[in-house]
Amino acid sequence: MKGVLTVIRWFVGLLFIFSGLIKANDPLGLSYKMQEFFEVWGWHGLNDYTLALSVLMIAFEIIAGVAVIVAWRMRLFSWLLLILILFFTFLTAYAQFSGKIKTCGCFGDCIPLTANQSFWKDVILTVLILIIFVNRNRIKQTLSNTASLVILVITTAFSFLSQWYVLRHLPVLDCLPYKKGSNIPENMKIPAGAIPDSVVITFVYKKGGQNVEFTAESFPDDFDESIYTFVKRYDKVVRKGNAEAPIKDFSLNTMSGSDTTSAILSDPGYNLLFFAKDGSVPVNQYAEIFREIQTTAALRNLGLVVISAEAEELASQFNQENIPAPIIVKCDAVAIKTAARTNPTLYLVKAGNVVDKWGSADLDKAVKTIKKIDGIN
Repeated sequence: MKGVLTVIRWFVGLLFIFSGLIKANDPLGLSYKMQEFFEVWGWHGLNDYTLALSVLMIAFEIIAGVAVIVAWRMRLFSWLLLILILFFTFLTAYAQFSGKIKTCGCFGDCIPLTANQSFWKDVILTVLILIIFVNRNRIKQTLSNTASLVILVITTAFSFLSQWYVLRHLPVLDCLPYKKGSNIPENMKIPAGAIPDSVVITFVYKKGGQNVEFTAESFPDDFDESIYTFVKRYDKVVRKGNAEAPIKDFSLNTMSGSDTTSAILSDPGYNLLFFAKDGSVPVNQYAEIFREIQTTAALRNLGLVVISAEAEELASQFNQENIPAPIIVKCDAVAIKTAARTNPTLYLVKAGNVVDKWGSADLDKAVKTIKKIDGIN
């Protein structure tokens, strides 16, 4: 039994460490997934705390995984692991059986799992952790207290520092459809061979004070507009397909409302896309480096477009900082959150291809790269 417990302990520990490391690469991704759950449940007040919760949960996954492997304080960590896996299983079960959440973000965007896959993964883990929990008093610490503490202190420091790094720079492993080398317009298209949803047009009419539903092929025999009053019609999905583009809702519009997405992304020359999601990070915090980017772009004959969900507010802030008015276009805030994991983020694109990208802490490096570009067509 001791050998079996050791194998289970190592398997659970390594899986938790792997899961935590994948999510530590992009803690904002887990934060947005938490917001998706909270939106469905109507817990809007928690949205401001999701990043902190995400960082803490990711760190705990890694720390707990290491603690289980070295068998440190198993009475405590067996309880904590059991509570955590029951919580995860509840989330994945909700996603699986409610149908309101497509993916649970268990392994981030790098290893996307369906709700069904995530649920059964957690069911298996629950069984394994229950075995550890039942036998917690039989598991002996493998290292001395000092060695175990040193390992856990290093693990804790790494867990938080690695997340701090990617939140300031960008994910080390970019698994998003906007990664370097990708073509944004191509990723906005539905992949060839994808199967669309099968839908049935459903009508809702009121008859005798009650709503009745029927399809275009099954109108009631007594249908008459004097008896039935139209309420609405909608498309009911009867079979889910997989016809979904990797990039959704990425639309760039001028402040007057004109769609300029194609014009910007089809430009054969080099262009800089400066993503500033909103005014939560004031322009005055990056005004100096933005001036340098703007000046360098003009000297190298590069286009520069600022993309924001709050274009008018940003234009006002640029004016307050006496920065020559850049081209500012509007984009959906959710699309920007996916494209730009730091606020702000800078892209170098050519004909829709992402040549390079920099997080908010690396904008000075971006200037050095831009100075080497010959933007003359």
